[in-house]
Amino acid sequence: MSADGRLWGGRFAVPPAPEMAALSRSEPAYFDLLPYDVAGSRAHVAGLSRVGVVTAEEAARVDAALAAIAGEYRAGALTPAPGDEDVHGFVERVLAERLGPLAGKIRAGRSRNDQAANNLRLYLRDRARTVHSGLLDVVDALLEQARRHARTLAPGFTHLQPAQPVAFGHLLLAHAQRAWRDADRIRDWDARTARSPLGAAALAGSPIVPHPEEAARRLGYDGVCANSVDAVSARDHVAEFLFAASMAGLHLSGLAEEVCLWVSDQFRWARLHDAYATGSSIMPQKKNPDIAELTRGKAGRLLGNLTGLLGVLKGLPLAYNRDLAEDKRAAMDSVETLLLTLPAMAGMIRTLEFDAERMRRDAAARFALATEVADWLALRGVPFSEAHEITGRLVRLCEERGCDLPDLDAAALRSVDARLGAQVRDVLSIEAAVSRRTAAGATAPERVAEQLDALAADVAAARDWATGYPGPRA
Repeated sequence: MSADGRLWGGRFAVPPAPEMAALSRSEPAYFDLLPYDVAGSRAHVAGLSRVGVVTAEEAARVDAALAAIAGEYRAGALTPAPGDEDVHGFVERVLAERLGPLAGKIRAGRSRNDQAANNLRLYLRDRARTVHSGLLDVVDALLEQARRHARTLAPGFTHLQPAQPVAFGHLLLAHAQRAWRDADRIRDWDARTARSPLGAAALAGSPIVPHPEEAARRLGYDGVCANSVDAVSARDHVAEFLFAASMAGLHLSGLAEEVCLWVSDQFRWARLHDAYATGSSIMPQKKNPDIAELTRGKAGRLLGNLTGLLGVLKGLPLAYNRDLAEDKRAAMDSVETLLLTLPAMAGMIRTLEFDAERMRRDAAARFALATEVADWLALRGVPFSEAHEITGRLVRLCEERGCDLPDLDAAALRSVDARLGAQVRDVLSIEAAVSRRTAAGATAPERVAEQLDALAADVAAARDWATGYPGPRA
């Protein structure tokens, strides 16, 4: 270690220029990776003890000092010095102050390259559990509302135009399925990320610690990275996490946009709870859906983190390059962004109050039952292309008369096409339209109930994934 705390410097005749030092120093937030750096160091020291680089007594002293450093940092009693280039140098400097030359022994057989890769993997695997739980909380909030409104009828939309009536619970379950896939994507990501890079050292592997599997087990990994060069240079697990975070953000943004519509005076489908809304500094009557709007904005931030890191990774040669320092900014910001938005969205959704009668009235408006007429004709042998044209003429007749399809009498139906018998009126209700859609995954009440029960069971089972993570052992 150099006199100013750097982990390098012997071959340099002068210290770094101030501009170089400023650019090279870690951002302050990166020092919060200290618990993971300490966990990796403790696992590494145990490996050094097994091969005799340090004695058992020395290993115990270093281990105790590392544990104390982590505890003091968490308590705010220990902070980086201006000369600490990064968290690795910070930890080793404090160790040297407390243990003298013994601290220098622990650098044997490792590099900042495998340390940095390990720190971020541990951080992401840890925080992924909290993100996963937050996503499941959003799913649960949607499930609660969907059970409440499993038989509430509402318009379904395409192109933001009323299309067909559906159970409102069915629409809520569509959002729940998206959030569920986001949580599932996190679990799937972790299965590929649960490989330890420790032991790769700079890039070629460590000749001093020949069994990195032991450190991997101690740190809660499923195994060791298969290739030492890949271990220190690959960041696709970070990019993949950022993709999962971006998808979650996009899905939350879509839900947020619908909430903004539902609570608007134009829709009036829902009312925000006072605890999950804000007011205006000038207009006393306002009640604004700020959580939804902020969430839409955060989705752009999550997407930016992903595209930014992909730009960094494009075209990098093997193995480690300092460009990779940008991985932490993108990853940590995305984690913190999700951990802010998920609880707020879950609370907002859970406390929304819906106007079931207004939604039902809207579900029946604007020729929402036109497809029922076309389907009725098709089931009686009329080619659907022809049935579509007949129904279109029927809608045009309603527009001319200023009425809707259920208002037409038998004579009016026959005036459009003789095959439109009076029996077609039996399907011209929104209740009938919803009840007829009994295919798997459709909006009929029995199918909605099945979806609710299946998804609730999946969520309950998935809760164990986060709680079952061993993490780094002390």
